[in-house]
Amino acid sequence: MTSTIPYLKVCGMRQPENLAAVAALRPDFLGFIFYPKSSRYVGTQLSQKELAALPAGIRKVGVFVDENTEAVLARVAELGLDLVQLHGHETPAQCATIQAAGVPVIKAFSVGEEFDFEQLKPYVGSADYFLFDTKGAQPGGNGTAFDWNLLSSYNLPVPYFLAGGLSIEQADTLRNLQLPGLFALDLNSRFETEPGVKDAELLRQLFIELRS
Repeated sequence: MTSTIPYLKVCGMRQPENLAAVAALRPDFLGFIFYPKSSRYVGTQLSQKELAALPAGIRKVGVFVDENTEAVLARVAELGLDLVQLHGHETPAQCATIQAAGVPVIKAFSVGEEFDFEQLKPYVGSADYFLFDTKGAQPGGNGTAFDWNLLSSYNLPVPYFLAGGLSIEQADTLRNLQLPGLFALDLNSRFETEPGVKDAELLRQLFIELRS
């Protein structure tokens, strides 16, 4: 990455036509949720053929919550996923096992009013990226932001995705974020017309704001 502008990830995709519209904007990552309790659960709505047809350069992320390693790797092989995002209580050992199978790992953590960075240290070396999302009723997609100042003293060697209620109204702030370790912005519920269906025009506006 040569720009100071973070990579952009759109998460919670599940409908073919909507996927095509968002993919045309060329996000750096697209996320697909394989957690049955999520309102954005992809289920069997997308096929390997549809994912393989995505524009070159878009990396496909499978999102899992407390799933066993064999099932995660089976989904990766079935759909040609490029990375996995683990959004539950997965251990450093499970992350390392998935890494050893040649699959990069994003390990997600929920952030509340405070955050203990010590819990991250066992994952250094077994996670390629961290993801910080707002603590809420669901493992993700709660639509609210946490206090990003909590990350101002981040000093670990693992780059991270920033998630949690990111919206078009925050475009100017997001464009000028100077947080250590920030790698990508994760966009989800605040760009939806309904769970799992993104407003491609609203995303286009943000992409222009951030990439200009």
